[in-house]
Amino acid sequence: MNDNRPNRSSLLIGISFLFLFAASAAAENWPSWRGPRRDGTSQEKDIPSKWSKTENVAWRLPLPGPAGSTPIVWDDNIFLTTADGDNLVFMCIGTDGKERWRKLVGDGNKNVRGDEGNSAAPSPSTDGSQVYVMFATGDLVCYDFQGNVKWRTDLQARYGRFKIGFGMATSPMLYGRNLYVQLIHDGGHKVIAFGTHNGRENWIQERPSDARAECRHAYASPQIYQDPERQFLLTHGADYIVAHDLFTGNELWRCGNLHPASGYNPTLRFVSSPLAVPGMIVVPSAKKGPTVALKPDGKGDITDKPAHHIWRHGVTPDVPSPLLVDSLVYLCRENGNLVCLDAATGEKYYEERTNPTRHRASPVYADGKIFLIARDGKVTVVKPGKKFEVIAQNDIEEPLASSPAISNGRIYLRSFEALYAIGK
Repeated sequence: MNDNRPNRSSLLIGISFLFLFAASAAAENWPSWRGPRRDGTSQEKDIPSKWSKTENVAWRLPLPGPAGSTPIVWDDNIFLTTADGDNLVFMCIGTDGKERWRKLVGDGNKNVRGDEGNSAAPSPSTDGSQVYVMFATGDLVCYDFQGNVKWRTDLQARYGRFKIGFGMATSPMLYGRNLYVQLIHDGGHKVIAFGTHNGRENWIQERPSDARAECRHAYASPQIYQDPERQFLLTHGADYIVAHDLFTGNELWRCGNLHPASGYNPTLRFVSSPLAVPGMIVVPSAKKGPTVALKPDGKGDITDKPAHHIWRHGVTPDVPSPLLVDSLVYLCRENGNLVCLDAATGEKYYEERTNPTRHRASPVYADGKIFLIARDGKVTVVKPGKKFEVIAQNDIEEPLASSPAISNGRIYLRSFEALYAIGK
């Protein structure tokens, strides 16, 4: 038997430890792009509401180049990926704002859509002892906290050349003893589970789809659903959301009609990632498509099975991922409009304009505040609730595409020019 095959009891123990740590620690870590619970929320308190380029800034560290990836935080370590000209670099920075080390992972950086992004789009993740890093080139590397390579692989060499318009932007999902990667592009649709300790392929699963043209591409990231009764992997792209067994990759269920056949647009692809909370999965789609709330108990194709659907809303966030706070679902649209829905029914309480510029980053929540990040450097702070209320709007005057990380009483903002620590 493969000694590196996932073990159910050890996986559950590992996950329980992570949640226990998050609940009991005075300062919460931010171990992945969507935070400790993979939902964009933090339990931290005393998080600032107001700042500027200089005011309420603990420190600002210039970076060697731009990227849209989110920094992650574990204890006093901050990890981030970045472009540095043609090179692709991984950095460790202390929470004191001093660089600890940087590693050259590869080269061949490509800028896409003008200033929209580059090959450093995927975000890293950590389990507290190792850090897992992926670039759009297919370089997938595991480091320890001292910057030593534990294992690495070339995804394009192993699974075929990526054929995707704007680069492989998906971020791997770390859960238990597996690192899950979805590769959804014209060269094939695959989901792979790698062992965290050795990079060995624990399983690989084909992911069939009838999507056409560019809709066969996906820029979304995989997600984990977990409640006391079930846990599974979610992959999102090529017109479907699909649930997979964590230990085999086998398909459990799928839902389509996220890109309706009527008026099918072959240039649209999924960018926003799903939100999974106990009892519900909030599924975004592509521009002008719907947002769908699903129950987690499906089997087979649930596209046309109303018993597994909770609600369907006619607007999707397109790029930013959904957020849930106090039984309300928030969709931050690409144009800066914020939509507030009842989580149980899908009833819309409001759609209001925040900052009318592009919003690429996903919203986050902490300390009674929702933070919405715009490409022009402005961050709008909104009070949760059924009525729209802006608390503050802050401007660092530098382009922002990265989702924030919240830890140690601070907001870490990664602009195209620098890393900011906002707060004490």
